[in-house]
Amino acid sequence: MADTEKTLVIFDTDPGIDDAMALLFLKAQPDLELAAITTVFGNAETDITTRNALYLTERFGLDVPVYAGATRPLAIKRLPAPTFVHGHDGLGDAGVLDDVARAPAEGEAADHIIAIVRANPGRVVILAVAPLTNLAIALERDPGIAEQVKGVVIMGGAFAWGGKRGNVTPVAEANVHNDPHAADKVFTAAWPVTAIGLDVTSHIVASHADAVDLAEGGAAGRFLHDISRGYEALYRRTQHVDGCCLHDVAAAAYLVAPELFTLRSGAVRVVTDGIAIGQTIQKLDGHVYGPNAWEGHPSKLVAADADFAGVVDLYKAAIRSLG
Repeated sequence: MADTEKTLVIFDTDPGIDDAMALLFLKAQPDLELAAITTVFGNAETDITTRNALYLTERFGLDVPVYAGATRPLAIKRLPAPTFVHGHDGLGDAGVLDDVARAPAEGEAADHIIAIVRANPGRVVILAVAPLTNLAIALERDPGIAEQVKGVVIMGGAFAWGGKRGNVTPVAEANVHNDPHAADKVFTAAWPVTAIGLDVTSHIVASHADAVDLAEGGAAGRFLHDISRGYEALYRRTQHVDGCCLHDVAAAAYLVAPELFTLRSGAVRVVTDGIAIGQTIQKLDGHVYGPNAWEGHPSKLVAADADFAGVVDLYKAAIRSLG
């Protein structure tokens, strides 16, 4: 496939252990071209997530600019970084980080999202696996980009399919909970959004045996194994899972294998205050409730199910191919 036919991807991320997994998954996809990595607060502060993105591009030979983005939410106080999940360095405190020679590219993430979309109408997918602040700022500065993107794919939200709800509160998923106002702006904008939520990604598990197998297959697999030891232990201790969930990988997998996902269509809103702050709610198309907060907002696609084993197999094949 010629480069002109490839889908350009802006990877909006907060690396993050599963972000690193998703980035290496993207590197292995011949039909995708990374146009930029944009960073934001979330799994760690923005200076740390930016350093981690630069480190990953250096270590694994990714020739892609990294643009630093938002350091705090639009309207609420920044929540503490989940060091108990991703470690103080954002990559599992595994001792893998070396000095980073690269520096972030000049300019702000939101402005470069706008510029890349405007320069490539109809070719760019924004893959957002972090708080959605950069995307919301880009929309505020140039609402017209909503008509120019090929798509927006989000790892975020929790819609209670299969009984699974939130991981920060009983109803809220972390990426959305970190900046609910930004998420509501993104979900109500006039661009095509597909959300792969926690209720689906929580069932997509790379087992301990999978991690060991990939570690034996090459440098990429060994790296991901090493940074995910604490991450895997947390899942085993708190959720009785033998492995770790491929949250961000699942959203990346949608770009190349959408047939693995079952989707539901309808407008989505995010609760922005009160006890349910960060909750994502979808009003399915065809359901009538009378006047409500969903009226006038375009429908979005939300994953309701997936071929869980199929996504794991796709991930393992991708990482093996980098070996």
